[in-house]
Amino acid sequence: MKPVLPLVAAALALASGLSHAQSQGVSKDEIVVGTIQDLSGPLAAFGKQIRLGMNLRVDEINEQGGINGRKLKLLVEDSGYDPKKAVLAAQKLVNQDKIFMMLGHLGTAQNNAAMPVQFEKNVINFFPVTAAREMYDPFHRLKYAFAATYFDQMRTALPGLVKEKGAKKVCTIYQDDEFGLEVVRGAEAGLKTIGMEMAEKTSYKRGATDFSSQVARMKSANCDLVVLGTIIRETIGTIGESRKTGFNPVFFGSSAVYTDLIHKLGGKAMDGLYATMTVQNPYTDEASPQIRFWANKYKTKFNEDPTVFSVYGYTIVDSFANAATKAGANLSTDSFIKAMDTMKIPPDIFGSAPATFSPTKRLGSDASRLSQITDGKWKVIGEYTKSN
Repeated sequence: MKPVLPLVAAALALASGLSHAQSQGVSKDEIVVGTIQDLSGPLAAFGKQIRLGMNLRVDEINEQGGINGRKLKLLVEDSGYDPKKAVLAAQKLVNQDKIFMMLGHLGTAQNNAAMPVQFEKNVINFFPVTAAREMYDPFHRLKYAFAATYFDQMRTALPGLVKEKGAKKVCTIYQDDEFGLEVVRGAEAGLKTIGMEMAEKTSYKRGATDFSSQVARMKSANCDLVVLGTIIRETIGTIGESRKTGFNPVFFGSSAVYTDLIHKLGGKAMDGLYATMTVQNPYTDEASPQIRFWANKYKTKFNEDPTVFSVYGYTIVDSFANAATKAGANLSTDSFIKAMDTMKIPPDIFGSAPATFSPTKRLGSDASRLSQITDGKWKVIGEYTKSN
């Protein structure tokens, strides 16, 4: 029997090596990754922009020979911004399409619903497009987040804006879900540091289109600064209704309102809106030649102007590719994690803050800065501030 034992040990070692090398979604010639976007719901514009930004970087990578000789294949599923549909989409991508990794999934509630499906099959949730704290906290080895949280954005920026504007009554309108609540929690934490409380709070259900009652409530409370836990049409609807009724407080939103769609769809009424942001909107006539070149390349390919969400999609794929390249030829979940945990991502052409990761640090950066819509364009008005 003795000669058999070394053979058994060798076979087990070989099997172990094969299972390590053959991670789901990684073959000799291809890496299959997935993303879930809203392509049919209230954030369909964001979803389309993220997808196009991702496609641009995927095409560039494949034209340059892929990642360590493997071509990158991106599969896209639609959630309609519905957590239940996000679960079904995750099940398809993870169990049927057998993706290696989930990249840039859009939405807080959607990510929270889908992550358990992924984690059961050892699939990393990489750089979701939401700034909720749950994207990295509580710690999980399969979570990686890139954006300063809504909580920290509000907590850090609001006190300074209140003081600058001499605001006496700060109020909020917010989406009645985890996204909106995170904005409110951060705002309340920031107010607490300057001895203030929220004077009025009013909410709306996801998908709402009429904000007249909420605006009337804030107007009657004499609010002079309104924190927006809103996204696209709710931001435009709230500000538009306010202007119509002669209610003109300072409006301040999170990075969720930092999109060109606000001023393109909302028009002149949106001028003056403040928002936190972590990366610059890429206008095709931008002063920076690098941003201008990239923006025009995007427009040539897709026949539409890029946005900050296009940049998110592009840079998420770029960061994934850099880590996967660093992981080497034997790409697996474990080798990718090992590479990511020593990653240092420098500032890019879009003005992002530098990001770092470690075995205990799963949020790349907690820095954000202020921008304001002036004459129909977002203009950066502050330096990056880290949360304390």
